[in-house]
Amino acid sequence: MSLSQPIGYFVHHQGRGHAERAAAIANRLAGQRGVTLFCARDDIFPPLADRVEVIRIPSLFEASGEEAPGMAALAMPDTVHCAPIGWPGITRACATIANWFAEQRPALFVTDVSAELAQLARLCSVPHVAVLQHGERTDPAHMAAYDGAVGLLAPYAAGLEQDDRAPRHRAKIFYAPGVGIEIAAIPDKGTARARLGLDPQQDIVLVIAGGGGEGSPNTPITLGARAEPDSAWITIGKVRREWHETPPGNLEHRGWVDNPQDWIAAADRIVSSCGNTTAHMVMAAGKPWVVIPEWRYFDEQTCKAEALERAGVAAIGRTWPSHGSAWARLWDAAANIDIARQQALVDPDAADKAARWLDDLARRIWAGAPSRPALEVVG
Repeated sequence: MSLSQPIGYFVHHQGRGHAERAAAIANRLAGQRGVTLFCARDDIFPPLADRVEVIRIPSLFEASGEEAPGMAALAMPDTVHCAPIGWPGITRACATIANWFAEQRPALFVTDVSAELAQLARLCSVPHVAVLQHGERTDPAHMAAYDGAVGLLAPYAAGLEQDDRAPRHRAKIFYAPGVGIEIAAIPDKGTARARLGLDPQQDIVLVIAGGGGEGSPNTPITLGARAEPDSAWITIGKVRREWHETPPGNLEHRGWVDNPQDWIAAADRIVSSCGNTTAHMVMAAGKPWVVIPEWRYFDEQTCKAEALERAGVAAIGRTWPSHGSAWARLWDAAANIDIARQQALVDPDAADKAARWLDDLARRIWAGAPSRPALEVVG
């Protein structure tokens, strides 16, 4: 086994956070070994290094019309999350990855995230690393993925770890807080406002809608803006409108932007959900911050919001405020946030450290293995 064998990396295509952290790690690994990214989309990645390739596979989660309807109602065993029967796309995706295993004999396979592919790697005798997410993940499928992994990669700080993380799993974790976030690209407030053409004296509230859901509801945002007529409220991302809104004049919707770091830096206060990318960009900038968690599988954002609240770095609203006084209470709590504590939970060298950890892990677990040619793939 060569110590320079490639690393495979499955990337979930919902949102952009999975792709951004995978690219950041892969680009730094490319100096040591090649990296192959497997994803249902190849257009969500930032620029990739020469030794990083993307192999597009069918989605493991979205029907394509080829599925056998007679098996759609078959029960799902509790050791998997999404493993329907009769989906040719899943068959092709798994075959592509398994054939790559046989041809390349990879040093590691990283899953971000799929409990099923983590188990596929283990069944194919390929060591795997599972990327952790917050949430209620003590179910058999997650436990099988984590128990079978040679390492666990947490894209957040140890100070944001959940209390219920099993000791046997904590022993495997490498923390890479904010991996995928280019902290150097976040300017100071004055520079950001000059770039965006914003009044340097205006009090600005930024509302961020992430890319993984249906968008933030506009009605409670209008209530917050109306309660603060002297402040400018600006939204970026997708906003969900309702017929009964009465938008005030100090609320502006900018939609999707290519430079969210500038808007975050320019703001005086932030309202957002707590997807991993958004959370770490806000903490890196250091802002009074109100978090409204969005619905996610396994209560991912609810659990992350609780971790942020315990760490004292965000004011948490369990639901969107329904009147001005509710907004005022959240802003009072956000005013007490320790900005330095926020920034301490983000590591500007997270991608470099994660890449070194993966490379060292691969070298350590394969030490002493005999060098053999790739297995012959039949068919």
